[in-house]
Amino acid sequence: MKTAWTFPGQGSQYDRFLHHLPHHEKVSETIDEASKLLGEDILSLSEERHLASTRNVQLTMLTAGVAVARALLYEGVKPDYVAGHSVGAFGAAVVSNVMTFEQALLTVKLRGELMESLQDERYGMAVVIGLREEQLLAVVETIHSEEQPVYVSNRNAPKQLTLSGHKEAMEHVLDYVRQRGATTAKLLNVSTPSHSSLFLPVQRALEERLNSYTLNRPNFPFIANRHARVLRNVEAIKQDLAESIALPVRWHDATTVLYENGVRLFVEMPPGDVLKKLASSAFPDAASYSIEKNGFSDCLYVLQHKGVY
Repeated sequence: MKTAWTFPGQGSQYDRFLHHLPHHEKVSETIDEASKLLGEDILSLSEERHLASTRNVQLTMLTAGVAVARALLYEGVKPDYVAGHSVGAFGAAVVSNVMTFEQALLTVKLRGELMESLQDERYGMAVVIGLREEQLLAVVETIHSEEQPVYVSNRNAPKQLTLSGHKEAMEHVLDYVRQRGATTAKLLNVSTPSHSSLFLPVQRALEERLNSYTLNRPNFPFIANRHARVLRNVEAIKQDLAESIALPVRWHDATTVLYENGVRLFVEMPPGDVLKKLASSAFPDAASYSIEKNGFSDCLYVLQHKGVY
């Protein structure tokens, strides 16, 4: 049975989540390494008072995913594929040996800081559940304008989509779709219109940073955010890591590609279990686990026995 390790994106964080990681020497080593490289206590950055910062959320989420994945590798299990949602892709890149943890931390730090510099209370994201992509796109096209842009961003499931852009424009979209079959249509508590062309300046800065590094061919195939292809070429992965901030995350397509390539066991790194739930819903005949909800020991056992539990 083929396995995929998945790494969640921003939104799965909660107060002190780094304090709840599995007790394992590789987890402790990774926490210490992150604190040393950043010159600040990474554990404290996962406390609620610091999680208002996009920078801190992304750094702590990267650390959580890498720490637990390293513990699993130490215990002798390996993935057949890796995939990360948005910033989670950097954790996947570290675990597949495309980049070092230090390179990822410094790049994600830059990513978060640049995103914060573009924060504007007039902009943000929203979620729409119950409509298909083509239906939502048709609505967005009638409301989008240069003055008040709105975009369909992440494709998490066939009928679970997000919007990014000007809040007033998004409110018009949400009002419209509520009357036309959307079961959920609401603004999210964020002021960063991620995965839209509004973040092209961040993309360009990430390209420059990533081009300054020597990266490696992946040990485990890497699934792209922006077009859901299986990537084995380091330049293609570098391009995906930079461009995905300004392009939609095609997560459902990515997990579909994994399934079509024989993956029948999905294991989500911390924090949370959002990706586990999406995989379970999309592929009910596949086994889906999350380290946080199922426990490190149980997930390790499942990985060691290829899904036999």
